[in-house]
Amino acid sequence: MYEYLKPSKYIDYDNPEVIALAKSLSFSLDSKEEIAKVCFEWVRDNIKHSVDFKLNPVTCKASDVLKYKTGYCYAKSHLLAALLRANEIPAGLSYQRLSIYDDGAPFSLHGLNSVYLEGYGWYRIDARGNKKGVDAQFCPPNEKLAFAIRFESEVDFFEILPEPLPVVITTLEKYNTYIEVLENLPDIESKQL
Repeated sequence: MYEYLKPSKYIDYDNPEVIALAKSLSFSLDSKEEIAKVCFEWVRDNIKHSVDFKLNPVTCKASDVLKYKTGYCYAKSHLLAALLRANEIPAGLSYQRLSIYDDGAPFSLHGLNSVYLEGYGWYRIDARGNKKGVDAQFCPPNEKLAFAIRFESEVDFFEILPEPLPVVITTLEKYNTYIEVLENLPDIESKQL
């Protein structure tokens, strides 16, 4: 579990603002499950999805997501992982490959989290941000993710990674505006993860 608890370049919960938020969210809560839910809901509801709100800058590191209060799903998952790990809750990164236009190709990766909860094991949560047609919730043991798999070429990757995929980092660090990222969303074939 060590890999899912340590800080890193992108899941930088050693940043003072990130750790302060993590501790304030967990203050007076009794269980890891309660803390995980509060952290999930805070990121889902307080960090604006870059495309939904047409916001810059493009963020990647957890501390930048917190600083600018915006991020793509991938960046939001980095912040959620940081908040969970700062509260000594194992957290990893998970991905889906989804159709961009609801009818097949082209495809893009979608970033979410997996959290280890006593009594349930690994449980996937999606702090992308709710809107019309998207209603992600924290209700273990049932998953309620932002998006369901609908087409044969869409993929639920069940691997739980301790660090972000390189293709995600490359995209978020290469482009300066949310429009540039939107025009160059990261994707991988199902056999590549």
